Amino acid sequence: MSLAPMSVRELERMAVTIRCDIIEMIATAQAGHPGGSLSAADIVTALYFQVMRLDPQNPEWPDRDRFILSKGHACPVWYAALAERGYFDRAHLGTLRRLDSILQGHPDMRKTPGIDMTTGSLGQGLSAGLGMALSGKLRQKDYHVWVIIGDGETQEGSVWEAAMAAARWKTDNLTAILDRNHLQNDGCVDEQMPIEPLADKWRAFGWHVIEIDGHDMGQIVEALDTAKTIKGQPTILIAHTVKGKGVSFMENIVDWHGKAPCEEEAACALVEIRSCLDE
Repeated sequence: MSLAPMSVRELERMAVTIRCDIIEMIATAQAGHPGGSLSAADIVTALYFQVMRLDPQNPEWPDRDRFILSKGHACPVWYAALAERGYFDRAHLGTLRRLDSILQGHPDMRKTPGIDMTTGSLGQGLSAGLGMALSGKLRQKDYHVWVIIGDGETQEGSVWEAAMAAARWKTDNLTAILDRNHLQNDGCVDEQMPIEPLADKWRAFGWHVIEIDGHDMGQIVEALDTAKTIKGQPTILIAHTVKGKGVSFMENIVDWHGKAPCEEEAACALVEIRSCLDE
């Protein structure tokens, strides 16, 4: 079930733990996507340790909130949160991307406790989240559906089809969170295919829009809590983030979209992340 309320400082400390888990598992696997995992760490921490209604001992609990990481390549952040929240033993984090591991390179709902939707093919998560939200309304359930999407991912037409349908059916039990870190696999998002003005577009599609600093834990929790109170329309949080957040040599560097740090780089990254605890 829900944890006892945590302070902003406690959530920030948990985000540090999540970031360390991300670096350690990707370095051990020598494969994975650190940049977009680190940019989403604060948001995922707030969801799993403060906002969502969950029961790690009963992952299939019918009344749980649903979560979808549509940008599935950033699954290390999801796996870290699930492990720290108690869905499975932390020892599994060291098996990322191995054959027969429960932690594959993209989330697999058939293998991993707590995964509500298999993702990886970009542009599909919001549609699945809409389906879950509609199902909840039809069955008169009061759970909320949370979907993290990437900014490069919003270049996919299917995202906007889902956005239209979600507003049409007034799915106020659905919240999308856009990880606006400005970088995708091939470079700067707006150089590959411009997506601004994002806030105006989502409003035009009938969504309630909230813009936040995606690394300010207080803002994140307040916005997520507000999203649960909006009636008659879905909500999107446009979270302004930094790709590779917490590791100076990864921040805003596109090469770290899908590259694993070597042992020395990982050690330096961990020192930097943990130094945040002393600030």
